[in-house]
Formats: sequence, structure tokens, C-alpha cells
Amino acid sequence: MSEQLDLRFLYRKLRQIRRVEEEIARIYPSDKIKSPVHLSIGQESVSVGVCSALRDDDVVAATYRGHAAYIAKGGSLSRMFAELYGKVTGCGTGKGGSMHLVGMDKYILGSSAVVGTTIPISIGYALALKREGSGRVVASFFGDGATEEGVFYESLNFAALHRLPILFVCENNAYAIHSPLKKRWASTQLCERVRTYGIPAISIADSDVLEIRQWASEAIAGLRRSETGPAFLECHTYRWREHVGPNEDYQSGYRSIAELQNWKEKDQVEAIGVRLLPSERAEIDAEIDAEIAAAVDFAESSPFPGPEEVLTHVYAS
Repeated sequence: MSEQLDLRFLYRKLRQIRRVEEEIARIYPSDKIKSPVHLSIGQESVSVGVCSALRDDDVVAATYRGHAAYIAKGGSLSRMFAELYGKVTGCGTGKGGSMHLVGMDKYILGSSAVVGTTIPISIGYALALKREGSGRVVASFFGDGATEEGVFYESLNFAALHRLPILFVCENNAYAIHSPLKKRWASTQLCERVRTYGIPAISIADSDVLEIRQWASEAIAGLRRSETGPAFLECHTYRWREHVGPNEDYQSGYRSIAELQNWKEKDQVEAIGVRLLPSERAEIDAEIDAEIAAAVDFAESSPFPGPEEVLTHVYAS
């Protein structure tokens, strides 16, 4: 792939996630979206950088703030919007909502509303892939808050012990809901803690999508060859909107507008966009807006689940 085509691809994914999230924020006050939403505006480059280094048959596990990973891995926009609307055509038949997106046709494991719970599930899938022996890998995304759960360290140990083909990706946005790192961690050296398990780890400070992809590509190549076992990537990033919901929350006092402005200056949607020709960028933007409009129309016109759906996917047959 040429550099220009490469930049077009990255911009398209970054912009697609940004515009989907902005459209969700626009629609949300209407009450058409039936579940809470945790937006990834500002954090797009982590999912795009990592997922652009994956093969189609690799596996992604995301968190409840999982829109970006779902879209970056190629999940259906129509089925995603339908799921947010609680419609039967959604990726979870309208029962899961924003925090439980799934797309196994694209090897996107179901996300979970409970902090840290997708990490051990991704470990299980990585064990299966190692036994399969086809060179497939798992990318497991989680926030900095999830690294405070005991299951995170149990999973690191198991993955290292069995040399599993998994890339751990910590989206460190510096806040667990409203609690900053300095009030939660005695030491901010997360990668240092991870390395005690014999896992190579790197921290990327500015959310540069090209740097994220470069390091992820190198780590994933090693995973495919079963050279090193797991790898760990800490990506410092920042959510521009409130923890849950479509609005800003800087008036709450736990973080500042100045902090936001610092991250906006590093915005990867714009950083990659300015490297395209204006005509290229306009063409991509128009295509994305048309895709989103079609996805929203699909959600609006789809039916809600019928009463016969009440007990489906509840009990094993």
C-alpha cells in the first residue's frame, strides 16, 4: 500500500469513528437511543492504530467504551446503530445496547459493561488460537481503571506462562470515571509493572496513530511467529466528552478545559487529515456522512424485538 493510500485508509477510519460518535451525541437527547453511551471522541487513534495492524481473521475484545474498536475492526454501522436503538436488527438483536456490541463475522468479541471482564475472555480465545496454530492473534482493549482489577494481573500471568498470542492494549485516558491517576496509583509506571511478568511493554505518550500502528505491527508480527508470547501497549489518550453521555463535563471541576485543549492540539483526525489533498478529504468525508445517514435510517426503520424474543439467548437449550 502506498503512503498516500495508507493515509487515506487511516483518515477514513479516524473520521468515521469521530462522525459516528458525533451523530450519537446529536441523537441521544431525543431518547431514540435506548442505552447509556460511552463515547470515544478523542480516543480514536488507539483503536485505529492497533486494528489497522490486524488481519481480518484476528480477534478484538473491547470495553464498554467500545464503539471505536468495533468500527476500526470493520463492524457494521447499520447493525451498531440498530443496537443502540434497541432494534431487533442490531448486532445483539437489540438486547445489549452500546456497551455490548458484538460482531463475530468480523471477529469482534462481545463487549461488557463490567470493568475488566473482557480481559480473561480474550485470554481464553488466545489460548484457543495458540492451539489452532494458524498465526491468528487477539487484541484486548481496556482502560486504565481495568488495570486495578485482580483479573488483569491473573490474565497477564496466564498469558505469559503459556506464551499466548495476545496484544494487551491499555487506553489510558487518565481517569476512572472522575478519579485521576494521581489519586489511584502510587506509581504511574504501568509498563514497569507489566514487565515483571516477562512481557515486553511500551508506553506511547501522545496518541500518535502512526506510532501506535508501527509498534503494534512489530508486536503482532512476533505474536504470529510465537517468538515472545504476549505484548503490552499503553496508549495515553483523552476522552473529550463526559464519562457516560453525549455532553462535556468540565464544569464538574475534576478536570480542566486547558487539559482538553492540550489534547485537541494532538488530534489525530486533523493530524492525518491535513496530509491529504483537500479534494481527497472532502470525498472521504462525504462518503462517511452518507454511510452514517444510511445506518441511522436503517435503525429508525427497523422493528423492535417482539415478545417472542424475551426468553431467547437467556437459557441454554
